[in-house]
Amino acid sequence: MTSATDFNEAQIEVVGVSGDEVEAPPKATKVDPEKFFSENAFRVIYQTNNFLLPQLKSLVEDGDILNIRPEYQRRLRWSNPQKSRLIESLLLNVPVPPIFLYETQEARYEVMDGQQRLNAIKEFLAGSFALSGLTVLTPLNGIRYSKAPPKIKRALDRASLSAIVLLLESDTEADALKRKTDVRRFIFDRLNSGGKQLNAQELRNAIYPGHFNRAVVELARNKKFTDIFGIPEYTEADPSEYYENPKRQANTLYASMADCQLIVRYFALRDEKNIRGSMKSMLDRAMENGMAYGEEEVEALKREFLNNLEVATDIFGGDVFLLPPDEKGRRRVSAALYDSTLIAINDTKISKDILKKNAKKISKKLQDTMATPKLHLLTGQENTAQAVRDRIDLMSKVLEG
Repeated sequence: MTSATDFNEAQIEVVGVSGDEVEAPPKATKVDPEKFFSENAFRVIYQTNNFLLPQLKSLVEDGDILNIRPEYQRRLRWSNPQKSRLIESLLLNVPVPPIFLYETQEARYEVMDGQQRLNAIKEFLAGSFALSGLTVLTPLNGIRYSKAPPKIKRALDRASLSAIVLLLESDTEADALKRKTDVRRFIFDRLNSGGKQLNAQELRNAIYPGHFNRAVVELARNKKFTDIFGIPEYTEADPSEYYENPKRQANTLYASMADCQLIVRYFALRDEKNIRGSMKSMLDRAMENGMAYGEEEVEALKREFLNNLEVATDIFGGDVFLLPPDEKGRRRVSAALYDSTLIAINDTKISKDILKKNAKKISKKLQDTMATPKLHLLTGQENTAQAVRDRIDLMSKVLEG
């Protein structure tokens, strides 16, 4: 029997994890452009401010007014040479693109674009790294802010970064929340259209904040979960150090937030009424609905997920969520087998203790099932609503057989 944790040194290959197929666009119909604009246009109001670098450093470190959230966008971080080039540009008075902030209902600002720039400024002024890779001010390579000549310090203290603060006005209060979500999604897409766009889960993470979103991130750090999916264990004492772990940054699931998407898949599919449309729409709805969950409800959902994950590992052991060996002898973790197993465990009327007592029989039943043409349901090759229902039904029969 091959243990999933045996693959931790060489990154585990997870099949069927993307699952963000989009639905076919509706057929175009003729509309009156002026009428459409009047009924559907929204106004994005913005103001421009300039912040001195020391001010930005204080705002980021304080965290009360400016919410930079390392998890807010994507998890990939700038290298020291990239951070250094920004500092060099500021010293040379080279125009730097503005950062974009979004004013929330709590009168706080969320960073929509510019997280890496703010982090680089904060870290350099705090002395966290030395300049490196400079191509113009090459004598400054190796210098930290604390050891920089007074003239260079003064130049940085006088340097500023412009910030565009986006505000939203809605004509009707009834759909204010929906419009807010839609506009934030729209703005995120436009801000990232010139560079590497946020993927679907990064976007969900950004526009659906709250207790549920935080719980998704926390569950993705659970050791049992990270062991199964080959993500380096979270051992750092300070949560802010989670994002500096080079092994974790090199992990495909972590870097793309696919680990969080796997968590969302469970919550999206546990509600049978939500299994409709594309997988992307199921995940989007799960995150949007999660914004309304209270703290106690979220804690109950976390316990449910971890309990079901524990039952799955107790039943299948090191083979949990693993497909049979392929033609090259590789054992790959299947996202489809993962979500269908957990949902089937959650839905079954058989007690968890009885399932654990019959672990060998259930494992044998699954092996026999995967030796049939039905295996394709558990590989994630299809993520249509019907395919999702079929694989959950298949795993339910495995458990109850």
